Amino acid sequence: MPKTDYDEFAEVYSADNEVNLLNGYYERPAMVSLAGDVDGRRILDVGCGSGPLSAALRDKGAIVSGFDLSAAMIELARRRLGEDADLTVADLAKPLPYDDAAFDDVVASLVLHYLEDWTEPLAEFRRVLKPGGRLILSLNHPIVYTALNPDGEYFDVAEFTFDAEHAGRTVVYSIWHRPLQAMSDAFTAAGFRISVISEPPISADTPAELRPKDVEHPARFISFIFFVLEAC
Repeated sequence: MPKTDYDEFAEVYSADNEVNLLNGYYERPAMVSLAGDVDGRRILDVGCGSGPLSAALRDKGAIVSGFDLSAAMIELARRRLGEDADLTVADLAKPLPYDDAAFDDVVASLVLHYLEDWTEPLAEFRRVLKPGGRLILSLNHPIVYTALNPDGEYFDVAEFTFDAEHAGRTVVYSIWHRPLQAMSDAFTAAGFRISVISEPPISADTPAELRPKDVEHPARFISFIFFVLEAC
């Protein structure tokens, strides 16, 4: 399947990410809320993109480092966060360029579902976290796979594609589906304890024109699932 290359559409994705429903008023507010009081905490933003979550956490007093596979996204993040920001291009499928126990928290927004094998990435997250540190992450909700692929088997680990539009450009995403138990088993095997599983509502300040019109409960819909994990 084709792999999603963010370098090809970094500018339009970043612009849309600021203001759209799924990122701007759902996923990112949920991540910030789950992080809670981060004043003075050292946080690693995994797959930081153009840096909107890093900026939000830094505004709350966090000391943030970030990396992304896309050089174009890192350039956009530097424009947002400043040339002195601790940002680098790195591959989540390889060892991370950070010391052991360097961070209080790791945040990973909509990142892990691009990978078939979570073993090494989760081990790296555990390595760079202090004992008792938190991994806060969001993923495509497992129900989405069968909703988009009626013939798909929920309990499989399977790659699939879907289209999304960003600022008038259609992008083909290729991600991996996992059932909830497979996610839980991977977290536990990597040395994490699940503290929170969240399916939050959209932000209270979501503009009326962005609120879903065709769902029974407009403040809630299935799109992503969120976890707070503690390093054992």
